[in-house]
Amino acid sequence: MYTELETEGYFDESFGFDCVDQGHVPGKLGPDIESKIFEATLTENLWPITKSHVGAFYDEDDLFDVIEFLFDAVSRPLKEGGRFHDWNNCGWHYLKFNRREGREHFRTKTNDLLLNYKDGFQLSEMGQIFVMEEKDLEDIFKAKVPSDNILVQERISLAISKYRESRSNLDERGIAVKELVDVLEGLRPAAKKYLYHKDEGDLFNLANNFGIRHNKGGQKTNYDKNIWYSWMFYYYLSTIHALLRMIKRSGDKKSI
Repeated sequence: MYTELETEGYFDESFGFDCVDQGHVPGKLGPDIESKIFEATLTENLWPITKSHVGAFYDEDDLFDVIEFLFDAVSRPLKEGGRFHDWNNCGWHYLKFNRREGREHFRTKTNDLLLNYKDGFQLSEMGQIFVMEEKDLEDIFKAKVPSDNILVQERISLAISKYRESRSNLDERGIAVKELVDVLEGLRPAAKKYLYHKDEGDLFNLANNFGIRHNKGGQKTNYDKNIWYSWMFYYYLSTIHALLRMIKRSGDKKSI
């Protein structure tokens, strides 16, 4: 896929191109792409992709790092203002590019592949590789946070990114759950107002008794975190959305 896009000029703006007359003409990232990819990933020997001894030995983290690096670099070449260098069939030399269209094309082609890898991954619009959402639950990630509070929006977005990041481990998923509990803590006065007292208490008892927020004796920690973190994450995220909608519908801006 990379070779196909490179041939079509999708990386000319960032990486430059080869010309039979001028030799290699550097792009915006300069002549040393290997250094640039090292700066971005802190990993050596990831470049050039097409060199057999490089790409053949990518592990999963290397592969995902390279895909995210390519997303940042890709842009669709535009023939407007460019020229076709016909000497020795050199090819098109482009001057103008469309970054947004290039990234969208790259995402589409990449996601066709990532969807079928293991349990499924996807490259987001921001260029991050995420684990595919559990079926029928993906809408909660796409739903607009029903609050004008920027801090609430940012914390929810951070928790979702940390939870879904392709390389997140159980500890990081636990942190993502805790982040949502902390958001809910800020909404606790509203929870007391709009939820039944027992329901409001259960929201926080769950986090406190299962070792999410505090480390103290008597907590339940011997459980399958792979399953329970997933359940708790969706439980808290959907509860926050529901509570924010109740607040918004009531016009109670002080509670947000």
